[in-house]
Amino acid sequence: MTQRLVQSALFPLLLMTLMLAPIHRVGAQENVQDQGEKFNTLLYYMNRMYVDTVDLDGLVETAIRGMLEELDPHSVYIPAEDLQQADEPLNGNFEGIGVRFNIMKDTIMVVSTIAGGPSEKLGIMSGDRIVEVDGENVAGIGIRNKGVMERLKGPKGTHVEVGIKRGRDSELLRFDIERDKIPIYSVDAHYMVDDRIGYIKVNRFSKETMGELIEALDDLQSNGMKDLILDLQGNGGGMLNTAIAMGDEFLPDDKLIVYTDGRAFPREDRIAEVEGRFEKGRLVVLVDESSASASEIVSGAVQDWDRGLIVGRRTFGKGLVQRPVRLPDGSAVRLTVQQYFTPSGRCIQKPYDEGVDAYRREKYERFEKGELMSLDSLELPDSLKYSTLIKGRTVYGGGGILPDVFVPIDTSMNSTYFTDLLRKGLFNRSVLEFVDANRATLERDHADRGAFIRDYAVSQELLDKIVALGEGEEVPFVEEDWNTSLPAIELRLKAILARNLFDTGAFYEVFNPINPVFQRGIEVLQDGTYKAAGISGR
Repeated sequence: MTQRLVQSALFPLLLMTLMLAPIHRVGAQENVQDQGEKFNTLLYYMNRMYVDTVDLDGLVETAIRGMLEELDPHSVYIPAEDLQQADEPLNGNFEGIGVRFNIMKDTIMVVSTIAGGPSEKLGIMSGDRIVEVDGENVAGIGIRNKGVMERLKGPKGTHVEVGIKRGRDSELLRFDIERDKIPIYSVDAHYMVDDRIGYIKVNRFSKETMGELIEALDDLQSNGMKDLILDLQGNGGGMLNTAIAMGDEFLPDDKLIVYTDGRAFPREDRIAEVEGRFEKGRLVVLVDESSASASEIVSGAVQDWDRGLIVGRRTFGKGLVQRPVRLPDGSAVRLTVQQYFTPSGRCIQKPYDEGVDAYRREKYERFEKGELMSLDSLELPDSLKYSTLIKGRTVYGGGGILPDVFVPIDTSMNSTYFTDLLRKGLFNRSVLEFVDANRATLERDHADRGAFIRDYAVSQELLDKIVALGEGEEVPFVEEDWNTSLPAIELRLKAILARNLFDTGAFYEVFNPINPVFQRGIEVLQDGTYKAAGISGR
């Protein structure tokens, strides 16, 4: 390979060096060009002299990843072939046939079709088994999720033919499906908890999130909602602009929602500008240790302006803003360019000076340190104290949003047996097999969603099924653990069954009543806690 080819392969690395060297400050006396030439020279001699064949592309990618890890945990490299898939959750859609699936007994099982998607329009149904794709047998071959996606996803307007086995029919049903844009929904559920309190569960912040949120707010308000519980538990964030737009729905005009600042980018204030759907009314935001980034922007703004109460556990602590940078070969880097700050001046980013691995472990180490059981385990020096902007309540910086009302994690129904069933994915699998064997009866007997959520009791057949599946997956039955965890086992099975028979919202309608954070959120509105905080929400 000539030196010109080596230099061509190095170009993405050289570009990264040009961008990153001023931030990392490697050698104040050596300019950026010197550093680029050093890498270029090394690659040239490795290609010419190294004992074995050199994979230049792999070396460059390894070097890029290594440089980014030296900067912070959220600057990441995305290869060209992975870029579209990485952007899909933020774009709010992908292109494909529009089904949710599981691989069960080495067969692709349709769990549900996505509303408005091409599969639903053609009449493909829950429980259908996809056994052929474009004439290729895909059953009993050990197919994995990646293989399914490779065969069924594709550009809008292209076609794929699937052969489907339905029920006990011996003949395959064949469908010629024209792929289309498929929405990835951000709002998992919205419903009225009672005649006054509405609930909205948001799972991500994408381009489409605000349209879904506004639709949910309008529906709840038309049904008499006066108080709102906004559930951001487990929401890892997404788009900064969407977080700002969501904050704008709850805050009056001219209120600062968030500001960002960075070495190469001056401070930028983002202000509430529109008349929001829910600027008045009591607001409770539910968070936990997996609520991050955009979730922290919204909850931080609500807290700082005394607009509502934050209920749950300390959030993840991601206060860095990434900007996408495209590289010449079609790959990209999401490069940290700014930090964000809540209206009171708190930077929510937790420390990452001990390296990427330690940073990622920190969330899981909170349990070992006792933080998920009691806030007393946290050191909260005066240097981390801030004051809210209306009532002057004390809030804290230093990493994540500390809730106004702390809710410890509930371990009363946990057991090793229960955890092993979860870890093996046997709850979903047992419900899928149960529904597959009993779909017609279930749909006939439980057409009334409200009655199902209120009255359905998990059958012994379904309980026996999960025990049997456990035995088959080397999860032996433990009677003591079973008795401890039985209420949680039954409720999780019922919630998954509700999702299978109805939709994702039904899962939360079943599950929320035993979710301690949700329960405390309801209590805060009913027991005087909200009023005692001095934020009437009127």
